[in-house]
Amino acid sequence: MSIEKDTIPSSVVYSSEPEDFRYIAVNIPCQEACPAYTNVPAYIRALYENRYDDSYEINRLVNIFPGILGRVCSRPCEDLCRHGEAELGRPVNICHIKRAAADMRRKPDKAVPRVSAEIGKRVAVVGSGPAGLAAAHDLASVGFSVTIYEALSEPGGMLRYGIPEFRLPREVVREEVGRIIDLGITLKTGVRVGRDLALPELLQDYDGVLLAAGCYQARSLNIDGEELAGVYSGLEFMMEVCQGRNPAVGERVLVIGAGFTAFDCARTSLRLGAREVRICLRRTEEDLTVTRDEIHEAKREGVKIESLMLSHRINGDDRVTGVEFVRTRPGEKNEQGKSTITSIEGSEFVFEADTVIVATGQSPRPMALPGGGPDEILELGGGDGSATGVAGLYATGDYLTGPTTVIGALARGRRAAEEIARDLAGHPFRHQMIRMEETVITDRERSWDFLPRQEMATVEDISARLGKPGLEVETGFTETTAADEAKRCYLCYLHYEIDIDRCIYCRYCIDVAPRDCIKLVDEVETDEVGAISGLVETKDWGRVNAVVIDNSRCIRCGACVRVCPVDCISVTRVERVEKLDLEK
Repeated sequence: MSIEKDTIPSSVVYSSEPEDFRYIAVNIPCQEACPAYTNVPAYIRALYENRYDDSYEINRLVNIFPGILGRVCSRPCEDLCRHGEAELGRPVNICHIKRAAADMRRKPDKAVPRVSAEIGKRVAVVGSGPAGLAAAHDLASVGFSVTIYEALSEPGGMLRYGIPEFRLPREVVREEVGRIIDLGITLKTGVRVGRDLALPELLQDYDGVLLAAGCYQARSLNIDGEELAGVYSGLEFMMEVCQGRNPAVGERVLVIGAGFTAFDCARTSLRLGAREVRICLRRTEEDLTVTRDEIHEAKREGVKIESLMLSHRINGDDRVTGVEFVRTRPGEKNEQGKSTITSIEGSEFVFEADTVIVATGQSPRPMALPGGGPDEILELGGGDGSATGVAGLYATGDYLTGPTTVIGALARGRRAAEEIARDLAGHPFRHQMIRMEETVITDRERSWDFLPRQEMATVEDISARLGKPGLEVETGFTETTAADEAKRCYLCYLHYEIDIDRCIYCRYCIDVAPRDCIKLVDEVETDEVGAISGLVETKDWGRVNAVVIDNSRCIRCGACVRVCPVDCISVTRVERVEKLDLEK
């Protein structure tokens, strides 16, 4: 770790060196996996210490929707959690700890303060989904005058109109969206840019325009029968339900698709009275990217998952009567690790259905651009940039990338805001930095490694769930279960290091280490940016050049610090943070 950087009083050090960012990527994989770089260990520790407000606000510093994301996040952090390594069991239930902080915070919500005075620049944001709200939040908080244009009657985008209430209560959406609007943002609902208001008008009236209109054009299967009554796109179906216009689904429902929308449609169909609901997959259940919890709850409610089948045609005269499928088989894997899918000739079969829901994705609606035709496609900037081929016009979120996740869209919205701020104000307002601060050992115990994962409590009575469609299925952690789950976190943001110059090579630390986390080292290997990439261990004392703590194996129990006779082991809190820069 490098420490000769810009410093502030006390023991806090900020770094922008590549090796320190690499350290975070390797040693704090949960934070690195999060598209918004949420400080996972910090908010988990705050919750364990009963500092629920702090835990919530640590989340909100970067992801702005802790209560929402605590319910619907796709949880990329959990996929890389060190507690999920083969010898250690299942990952920490990071997402539900986030929700616990939102549920248990005790102070009433206060308006989020701006951190900068008005700077005299006006920005229009088209769309109030996760990306648009995140961008509007960041721009307004540093002094931009922001107006959001939303085509629907309430803000929130897919949070409000695409996710069923049994997964995401509307009051949670209104509360967290409201905190953003309360920054002084002007919200204009019922205005569809491109229909009610031309994009060139916005570009004339504002210094910058950000398109964050999401993906509201459903993708079709391009097979016969999609025009029949009783056939819906997943987007159309969920938007009807979320606006209180429940379709009549009949007894048998087939859902074609493999994502969260497909599962939402299937579970919603049961709540609308369907008796038999099937999700039909081209691949297998093992290939699904939805969470294990989602699959488990869908099956508990009665959804059947059918694998290795490809829709061939939708049957019916005026109204759908079923779908003809062909069987598929997996073939060779491609570069992304996915198997190619091959149809099996002569394997046709039919599932009967009263309703068919095609949930195979969405795409952005074309928008008329200045000087172009009504269907002209945006010329987007390269890489992760948000700039388009039109001066002052930017795009972000799912409108830019196609359908992603809530946390992914949010992160892109925040990056777009920083790009707009830099272009319009001439300098960035936030910098990604690595913050290091000397700290002390915690009370973490080795026995906590063996605590079972605390699962989210749910409404057990399936008839109660289906009989009250808006009833939230997941009921939340108690303070006890939240604290027990927080104990499992390895607190990877704590960096343990032995001062080689003071070490007397007594081996006491090695003897008390509960895992093979302290090693006799001949050589420390570094990569191209100077970050540690490996340790060359040795048992030959004649070749030992250092005793090194391997932080990728450390469980932060502090036993080594307690036993060291020369006090040569330091503990540093290392975090990826955003540092504000409000200087003009």
